[in-house]
Amino acid sequence: MKKNLLALLFALITANIFAQNDEHLSGFSALSLTYKFNKKWYAYGELQSRSLADFETVDYYEVKGGTGININSSNQAFLGIGRYANYKDKSISNEELRFWLQYTYNKSFGRVKFENRIRVEKRLFHNPITDVDSNTERYRYRLNLIVPINNKKVDANTFFVNAYDELFLGPENPTINKNRIYAGGGYQVSKSFGVSLGYLFQRDFGVKSNANLHFAFCGLNFTIDRSNSTPIQVPTPDHD
Repeated sequence: MKKNLLALLFALITANIFAQNDEHLSGFSALSLTYKFNKKWYAYGELQSRSLADFETVDYYEVKGGTGININSSNQAFLGIGRYANYKDKSISNEELRFWLQYTYNKSFGRVKFENRIRVEKRLFHNPITDVDSNTERYRYRLNLIVPINNKKVDANTFFVNAYDELFLGPENPTINKNRIYAGGGYQVSKSFGVSLGYLFQRDFGVKSNANLHFAFCGLNFTIDRSNSTPIQVPTPDHD
């Protein structure tokens, strides 16, 4: 009874917050494929869609991929490229080509795995409405925690929870232009397939005002492993 009352109270508070700030729930989905050539080298590809203005209407998508190397069990590097597009009235309102270099350091304490990720991005924009091109850079840091529940590590038949906080920095004002906080969980069905569900809060910082976004996230990750290596990749709302 108490749990039901708490759930109802949380729902009412959340609805009240959304109503007061003209905020709503948006959708965030990702489908990814990891191909491991051997214990060191792998390729990664991802399709992503979001429904920003209306939960039922997809108005953003991205397609991206790249290749990475496991330097050792704790250090990984990745080089990626992606195309990103926003839609308005079923037409592209903004598109972006992005290149990035990424470094990840992992450290485990018991069952808890900490992922420290640094990413440097070069972003090339084109506005098809005004035919204006622009470019900028962005720097990102993410601290991600992954905790398996019924096994000592994320392996086949493992439930897990994970949470992260990510900061986005750039040369324009304000320097910190975005913050993401995620909490969720998932199930690693096998070494080849896993699923994640969760909630993502995103705050976009502006010179005059800020904007909040609330996402319901669903991520599916497929893995083709020719190396029989570990660890298994946990799908998270990872990119923008």
